[in-house]
Amino acid sequence: MHETARFDAIDAIDTVDRAIIDGLQGGFPICERPYAQVASGLGITEEQLLGRLRRLLATRVLTRFGPLFQVERMGGAFVLAAMCVPEAGWQRSVEVVNSFPEVAHNYRRESDRNCRFNMWFVLATETTDGIPAVIRRIEEASGLPVFSFPKLSEYFVEMKLSVRA
Repeated sequence: MHETARFDAIDAIDTVDRAIIDGLQGGFPICERPYAQVASGLGITEEQLLGRLRRLLATRVLTRFGPLFQVERMGGAFVLAAMCVPEAGWQRSVEVVNSFPEVAHNYRRESDRNCRFNMWFVLATETTDGIPAVIRRIEEASGLPVFSFPKLSEYFVEMKLSVRA
C-alpha cells in the first residue's frame, strides 16, 4: 500500500475507532465472549466491533491484532534476523521473506558503512530447533545469507500509544 493511502486511512478513523485502539492495548478480557464484553464497554455491538477491527486491519491502520506470547515458555523460540539485500532484488526478497509464516514482522533499515544489514525481521517457531531450519529455507529461497541475533537478555517495556484526539 502506498504511504499516502495509509495516512488517508488513519485520518479517516473516528472517535469510536480511536476508543477501540486505545481500549484494546492490554487487558483484553478472558471470558466466553470477550468481543461482546469489549463492545459493550464501548457502547457498540459485538458485530460492529468486529467489523471495525476488520476494516482497521484491511486499511492497515492496524497491522496486527492479537495476543503476544512468550514463545520460549511454550517450548518455542524466536530470534531477530537480518539480511543485506541488494536494492535491485529488494521487492523479491521482501516477498520471499514474508511468505514464511514464521516471520512475525519485517522492516527496512537504511544501511550505512557501519551496518550493512537493511532488512530486519523476527522469526518465531514452535520448537527451538525450528529457527535454524527456517533460516536455511529462507536462504535457499532468497539466495542470500540470513544472520540471526538471539536474545541475550529480556526486558519488558509496556508501551501504549493513545490515539484519542
